[in-house]
Amino acid sequence: MIPQLFVEKIDLGDGRSITIETGRLAKQADGSVVVRMGDTMILATAVSARTSNPGVDFLPLTVDYREKFAAAGRFPGGFFKREARPSDSEVLTMRLVDRVLRPLFPDDYHAETQVMIQLMSHDETVMPDALAGLAASAALAVSDIPFYNLISEVRVARIDGKLVINPSREELEKSDIDMMIGASMDSVAMVEGEMKEISEAEMIEAIKFAHEAIKVQIQAQYRLQEAFGKKEIRTYEGEKENEEIYKKVKEAAYDKIYAIAKVGSAKHERGVAFAEVKEEVKALFTEEELAVDGDLVSKYFYKTNKEAVRNVVLELGVRLDGRKTTDIRPIWCETDYLPRVHGSSLFTRGETQALATVTLGTSREANQIDSPSEQGEEKFYLHYNFPPFSTGEAKPLRGTSRREVGHGNLAQRALKNMIPADCPYTIRVVSEVLESNGSSSMATVCAGTMALMDAGVQMVKPVSGIAMGLITDGEKFAVLSDILGDEDHLGDMDFKVTGTADGITACQMDIKIDGLRYDIMEQALAQARDGRLHILGKLTETIAAPRADVKAHAPKILTRTIPGNFIGALIGPGGKVIQELQKATGTTIVINEVDEQGVIEILGTDPAGIETVLAKIASITFKPQMGEAYEVKVIKMLDFGAVVEYTAAPGNEVLLHVSELAWERTENVADVVKMGDVFQVKYLGVDPKTKKEKVSKKALVPRPPREEKKE
Repeated sequence: MIPQLFVEKIDLGDGRSITIETGRLAKQADGSVVVRMGDTMILATAVSARTSNPGVDFLPLTVDYREKFAAAGRFPGGFFKREARPSDSEVLTMRLVDRVLRPLFPDDYHAETQVMIQLMSHDETVMPDALAGLAASAALAVSDIPFYNLISEVRVARIDGKLVINPSREELEKSDIDMMIGASMDSVAMVEGEMKEISEAEMIEAIKFAHEAIKVQIQAQYRLQEAFGKKEIRTYEGEKENEEIYKKVKEAAYDKIYAIAKVGSAKHERGVAFAEVKEEVKALFTEEELAVDGDLVSKYFYKTNKEAVRNVVLELGVRLDGRKTTDIRPIWCETDYLPRVHGSSLFTRGETQALATVTLGTSREANQIDSPSEQGEEKFYLHYNFPPFSTGEAKPLRGTSRREVGHGNLAQRALKNMIPADCPYTIRVVSEVLESNGSSSMATVCAGTMALMDAGVQMVKPVSGIAMGLITDGEKFAVLSDILGDEDHLGDMDFKVTGTADGITACQMDIKIDGLRYDIMEQALAQARDGRLHILGKLTETIAAPRADVKAHAPKILTRTIPGNFIGALIGPGGKVIQELQKATGTTIVINEVDEQGVIEILGTDPAGIETVLAKIASITFKPQMGEAYEVKVIKMLDFGAVVEYTAAPGNEVLLHVSELAWERTENVADVVKMGDVFQVKYLGVDPKTKKEKVSKKALVPRPPREEKKE
């Protein structure tokens, strides 16, 4: 029997539309939908366990996004020809969806929950990541999983001054804004993207524009939910509560925590003080009580701690480390710290420290992107590493985490538009986070800027970044500049903004509460600009401008373009010519064919080696012009002439025939020229009879007058 389908349509207002369908696929999932735009189709499913695991006090939510190569009619790369670990772009899409969904489940819902999103058909004119949030929310909407506040996500771009929702990749290349916005009907929950130095007001305008489009998509989900038959939300066992224990913990701990928080102290000192208060609270309970309700004591201590710290900020305007809301922690910077890398810098802000390195290479080192929805390469990329020792912890290393991928991508987007378009290098920046207590990704942006300038990369403008926080009780609020790690955990917003002195280059915002007002967002952006410029001043005090050239031990790169028909001669049979040239000169030579031209990249540290390569290229591509004179050298003597080599193009040989040596009859070639002689010849083109190139020595001297015959 053909299943009954339920379909809702979303009109984007420009001839494009999105449809949401349920009832056909994956009916054993708690909720499943297919979202379609153009020929792009995404399947999203949501499943949640009926019971929670004992002892779990958080939501074990997994958001998974995968792109199937069959969706684009392609085979997976690699030996096994099967999709393997998720790519960075897939991980970034997972994070975009997770960050919006996670805060909208009930606080006491702790059942294992999995949202899976799969790209099943790909249309090159539709970017699928912009549909993932809509698909995930719609799958939850038609399920009985406790999720009350539906959301959606859209991409917003600005092309020729006009804001556009969900542009194609081709359109996006013309845009000066690329932002993903996630929101509910009432409030924006997530913002992430890159911009080309836009103002704070322009950013707010783009967010509001996206939010209006999101509201339309959420209304469509409610219509689908109603047509499908809204399921009764399942009952679940919430968290254990005990009001008496809560009162006892709060009465014993609140004032002591408040007193510690208002003094201002370092992370370790503060942690020890809070731990001592917690031990005092636990001492109020017997061992038997702790065995039964120890988890509640810890839970209520954390709740009391959070309330007390937040109230210190709202009531006194004092933060955990003693700063005012707008204060930036002390900063010190250093460049050229590592002697043998191509560029390096240290950036330390309070208890957060990042060591950045820059490596310069040829196009051969470009980062290859090969996914069902995108193919290409990156000549500038940034990697971010967050080892456990940076927070004083010992944890096993499990490979690159989603967090590391996300933070590295944010820093890369912050910097990439400040790399000159004509920069010949492939550039890799690596940030090693050595200490962390608040926004190591923004420390990465600052360290990356200085390392690039230290490496001699001629950045258009330096970039700095800052992380903003928010604490609000619904009426009063405090926007915090340069937040600590604890302020991130206890606060209501994490808003990272990067930019130059002239505008914003990237942002990432996560809101943990419903109903963030736009006036608060505007204040946060204005306060962020002040802090960002303060930090930028510290960077430029350390290194005011990019170094004029790369370092002595760093490779220099030159590019040359040659006609395509000379590429084979430069490579040689089986690569012999180019391999021997690289070995002899200590250089790396890369040849790319572009528009029937050979684009040659020469990378090396020895200027003499680079000059030798340039001379070889000049030699191979040398083409004499008809009627022009050239200097040659005799390299071989023959009975019928001399083989000469153009001195300006070693290796280019031509026969100087005996008949072109002199106007007088020449019986012996050695009577006119000898081995090693250097002189000028005139190029006469290709002999129509022999089909070989022809040069003449005699053509450059006057022809002697003919002797008159005697009677």
